Amino acid sequence: MKKPIKYKPVDFTAVIEKSNDGWYVGQISEVPEVISQGKTIDELKENLLDALNLILSLHRETTLEQYKGKKIITRKLHMVE
Repeated sequence: MKKPIKYKPVDFTAVIEKSNDGWYVGQISEVPEVISQGKTIDELKENLLDALNLILSLHRETTLEQYKGKKIITRKLHMVE
């Protein structure tokens, strides 16, 4: 019996700066268009993940729209060590 493959979660790097007004502003270095802010670092991290999901969904929709009407195959990709 085959052992199930264990996939490593994908980690992203948040670049965080505290602004003069006390808010934390951040960007995901691997996906530079993901930018957000928060009153705390935890709030910023949550906002960055929300923004990342939004950007990835937008990219997915845009890409699928480009292939509309064409015969395509889609497959899930998993990053492993």
